[in-house]
Amino acid sequence: MINNQRYVILSLELHLFFSRIMKEHAFFLEAGFTPKDSKLANEAEHYKNEFEKLLAYAVSASDGKIRSNVLNSGEIITDFTLGTESKSQAFTGIQINQEITKIESRLNSGTNPNISSNLINYVNQLNMNAKTLLSGFIKFKKRILDGVLSCNLFTLNYPLLIEHIIREAELYFSLINDLQNKVDIDSKDTRQTELFWDQIMMEHALFIRGLLDPSEEDLIDTADEFADEFKDLIEDAKNMTNMTINSVTNETLNQTVQLKNFKQAGTEGISSCKIRSIILPLLADHVLREANHYIRLLETYKEM
Repeated sequence: MINNQRYVILSLELHLFFSRIMKEHAFFLEAGFTPKDSKLANEAEHYKNEFEKLLAYAVSASDGKIRSNVLNSGEIITDFTLGTESKSQAFTGIQINQEITKIESRLNSGTNPNISSNLINYVNQLNMNAKTLLSGFIKFKKRILDGVLSCNLFTLNYPLLIEHIIREAELYFSLINDLQNKVDIDSKDTRQTELFWDQIMMEHALFIRGLLDPSEEDLIDTADEFADEFKDLIEDAKNMTNMTINSVTNETLNQTVQLKNFKQAGTEGISSCKIRSIILPLLADHVLREANHYIRLLETYKEM
């Protein structure tokens, strides 16, 4: 059981990472519909706005409360987030509230912060609101997937990408549930965490490969190699024992750092128009933040 202070800190950190991820999922879905599906685009716009509000509520309560390793991990924002938001808004005409990003860049961390009963209630309400919002969003994503798989709907997003973002939303929902039950989400089962995020990292490499221009042969080959590496790591995680757990986690951390560097170079290249692709700049930053998040989790496991 975690105390109220840890409950508040872990909840705020979770929303700072995941509500931004969700609002961007809505953005990518909206950008991927054809003119015929303007109703679905409007629904995605609704979820983007609602998750933006949720993020803003979390940000407004986070200054001086969250831990420095989370604030400095690059999972909340990176040096590229603001620029990629601006470019992606310009490309799509879909509005992004960039003020939130500016405020986040000024956040401070805290050590042993004072947590008032008002803040505990605020966070409890935030968690309940997030669960309600996520329930609807997961159903929306599943409806899109069903439409795509039954060939009744065309979207520019891969079916695997839609499955991928459903899994992330379901993880977010389950972690909020854990927090509401006062479970310490930072000391979750290592194997389960690695299995989940190894698959996410493998799929990122596959998406990058598939969205690069065919002429970008070197980058495609590198993305392919990362996909293979993480496929192997998934097998290693499945067969993990108490004897091998540390070496598997170390190898996974090493590979994830390398993938992060590849994603970072990709984000820079896409943002500065040096890489040919159909990757929105914000998508490049989005997958970079997820790698940063996973690196922070793996480093936490190493310290345990």
